[in-house]
Amino acid sequence: MIAIIDYGMGNLRSIHNALAKVGGNPVIVSDSNALLDADADAVVIPGVGSFGDAMRNLTPFSDRLFDLVDSGTPLLGICIGMQVLFERSEESDAAGFGLLEGDVIRLPDGVKIPQMGWNELTIRSDTDLLAGINDGDFFYFVHSYYCVPEDERVIAATTDYGVDMAAVVEKDNIHAVQFHPEKSSKKGLKILKNFVEMVKC
Repeated sequence: MIAIIDYGMGNLRSIHNALAKVGGNPVIVSDSNALLDADADAVVIPGVGSFGDAMRNLTPFSDRLFDLVDSGTPLLGICIGMQVLFERSEESDAAGFGLLEGDVIRLPDGVKIPQMGWNELTIRSDTDLLAGINDGDFFYFVHSYYCVPEDERVIAATTDYGVDMAAVVEKDNIHAVQFHPEKSSKKGLKILKNFVEMVKC
């Protein structure tokens, strides 16, 4: 079972339907007790919106999230769900989860903010999450801030939008994407299918 955390931000139905379509068994959990009670094989943090609001709404889930990550449970962060995995953001004084070292900073001057639309990936690492994904494949982005990991080795793919930024990061059982796979047609579904297959293994 893949637990999708409902913390009041994001189109949960889209990611739920996409995971179900690729053979997952997604369940939306809306409070920390439900996440505690759920026998989750994996966790997804989706979302759109601001870093501060996301962290405020996710705080009740934090202890259980840390327990699951520490136990080796696969975690997938999507969009703001990727950003909250880092230590801090220019968007807010709120601290992130710090599961990945680094900052979240605003997109550079000279580009339209937010980035909203399709952009292509450059693959840096051959990982299970990116199996079947190639350089130049397009995915759908909606964001005004981007992640800057301290350790560049966690960056599995980048995208260029005024700056070469992390689009996919992976460290051990932590996986995250800045784009929305559930809105990225067949290639996005392929990434979600890869995640489901990783969970099954």
